[in-house]
Amino acid sequence: MPGPENSFGSRGVRRGAALTLVFASVLATAAATGALPRGDGRSTEIETRSVASSADRDAVADAAAEAVADGKSGTEAAEEAVSRSGDRWGAVYDEREYQEFEQALDGSYTGVGLAARRSADGLVTVTRVQRGGPAERAGIRAGDLLRTVDGHRVDRRAVSDVVALLRGDRTGAAVGSTVVLGVQRGSATRTETLRRARLTTEAVSVRRLGPYRSDSSAAVLIEVDSFTKGSGTAVRDAVLKAPAGAGVLLDLRGNSGGLVTEAVTAASAFLDGGLVATYDVHGEQRALYAEAGGDTERPLVVLVDGGTMSAAELLTGALQDRGRAVTVGSRTFGKGSVQMPSKLAGGSVAELTVGHYSTPAGRSVDGRGITPDLAVSARAQERAETVLSGLGGGS
Repeated sequence: MPGPENSFGSRGVRRGAALTLVFASVLATAAATGALPRGDGRSTEIETRSVASSADRDAVADAAAEAVADGKSGTEAAEEAVSRSGDRWGAVYDEREYQEFEQALDGSYTGVGLAARRSADGLVTVTRVQRGGPAERAGIRAGDLLRTVDGHRVDRRAVSDVVALLRGDRTGAAVGSTVVLGVQRGSATRTETLRRARLTTEAVSVRRLGPYRSDSSAAVLIEVDSFTKGSGTAVRDAVLKAPAGAGVLLDLRGNSGGLVTEAVTAASAFLDGGLVATYDVHGEQRALYAEAGGDTERPLVVLVDGGTMSAAELLTGALQDRGRAVTVGSRTFGKGSVQMPSKLAGGSVAELTVGHYSTPAGRSVDGRGITPDLAVSARAQERAETVLSGLGGGS
C-alpha cells in the first residue's frame, strides 16, 4: 500500500481523488491534440452524481479570467466556481500543484522516500523505505511508527492530511526544504529532521511468497502502489518472469490510481484481449481493450481495500467481471468518474467531470466501489494467500 507521501493529493479526499483520476493524463493529451471530442455541451448524470456541462466549464474559465484581469487569484476564483457547479470531483490546481502532479505520473515526486499504512487502530506504520532516500539515510525502517510530522500528530488523521504534511503542499515546500518526523520504534520515540528530495517512485515491487522451494513454484506477490508511467509494463514483465505454475497475488491495497493506460497494460498481463472497461465523455461511449496474449491460466488473487481507487478499481473490476481473478479484502473506494483538464487564465488548471466508467459487466463504480469476492478485514493478505494456495498457485 502506498504511503501518504506517494498519494497524489493534498486538500482532502475529494481533491486528492480528483487529482489521481484514471483518465487525467490521457484526456490532457487528447485534448491538446484535438483527438478528444469536446461534445455538444449536454450534461449527463449517473444517479445523483454531477457531470459538468459546457456552461459550468465556461463559468470556471470566465471566473479565472475576470479575477486575473482584476489582479486577483484566478485559482481561488475558479475554485469558487467549481464549488458552485456541484461537481463532486471537480478541482482546481495552481500551476505548481499541477506540475507536481504531472511529474508524479512520470514516476517522480518531492518527498522523503517512505511508504506507510494506517492500521485499524489509527496508527501510521512505515511499510517500506525507499533505498537511498532521506528516510533511509535517517535510519527509518519498515515497522517504525510515524507519530508526528512537523509537530502535528498523525494518529487517526486522514491520509490526505498526512500527504499534505509530508510533502509540504500547504506551505509550498520545495526540494531541500526540511520536515521533522516523530518516529517510534518499540517503546522509544525519536525526532528526525529530513530534507525533501526529488525521488523516483517505485510503483511496482515483486517478491516470492513463502519459503524458497527447489521446484521454484512459490507464489509471486506483485504490489502496485500507483499507476505511474511504466507500471503496467512492470506488472506484465513480472508475470512473464514468474515460474511456471506459480500463482500471483496482485496487491492493489491503497493504490490511489494514476494513468488508465497503465492499468489497461496491467490487465493485459492476465487477459487475452477483450473488454477492460467502458466510459462516456458527455454521453459519447468509449471502450478500453486489453492486448492479446496475456497469461490466462496462472492462478490469480487480487487484494483490495478502501484505499483502492480509480484506475486500480478499473483493473479490479475487469479481472473480477471477466472471471480471471478472485478478489479478497474490503470494498474499494468508489472513484469511477472521468475528468478533463483545461488550462485557465493565470496558469491554473481545472479538472471537471465529463463522464463515468463502468466495468465489463456494466457496473458503475463511482460512489459504490467494488465488493470483493471474499470480504475480510483482519489478516487480509494471509487469507488471500490461502485462497491462492487453494487455487493451486503455490504458497
